[in-house]
Amino acid sequence: MNETYMVLPSSRPEQIRLIKVPHDLDRNEAYRFATGIIAHAEESNADYGWEEIAEALEARGFETVEAIIGPALD
Repeated sequence: MNETYMVLPSSRPEQIRLIKVPHDLDRNEAYRFATGIIAHAEESNADYGWEEIAEALEARGFETVEAIIGPALD
């Protein structure tokens, strides 16, 4: 079965994250769930960090994936 992944962008390259999307969500649903989860973390805790977001995403079935960002291509 094909896996679907989502990149969570950031203006700071070291904060870019990669997550695996649950099989029961299509791309649009995954986008809505992820943005909703992130927005809820931002609203409920002024000192939120990646740990809180990752925990909330994992509770919905997303999986965090270790990724290496390569050098910039010119």
